[in-house]
Amino acid sequence: MREIIRAWGLTALLAGLLLAPAGVMAGVEKPVLERGKGERCVEDTEYMRRYHMQLLKHHRDDTMRRGIRTTKHSLKGCVECHASSKTGSVASSKEDFCMACHVYASVKLDCWDCHATKPMKKTTPAAMPRLSPLTVGLPGGQQP
Repeated sequence: MREIIRAWGLTALLAGLLLAPAGVMAGVEKPVLERGKGERCVEDTEYMRRYHMQLLKHHRDDTMRRGIRTTKHSLKGCVECHASSKTGSVASSKEDFCMACHVYASVKLDCWDCHATKPMKKTTPAAMPRLSPLTVGLPGGQQP
């Protein structure tokens, strides 16, 4: 008799453990994302959902450590395409492209500690200051 009670108890415990995640996820809606501005993403949607961080890290390593500059998997390109039409950002509200999924998945975003969440305005060569190679890096632009 004890064996039967123990078996039922163990079965109930296992059933509870297996069904708990479904109960926890009940009522949690997947994020609805605004469509990007481009014709199509640089990779398939499912691939990007799964591997976007690896692509960004690889692109970072190529750019920062190897001096290879491309635009295919650049964070800047992602921001330009996916910035919200309402906020102009990918991470300023919980509905923005990056934040929506990261809040849903409970993943902290630290990209924005260094990178801009909004597309940079295009600057024309006339709007950029002209620096002499002799004054670059000197305090206050002093002449050597």
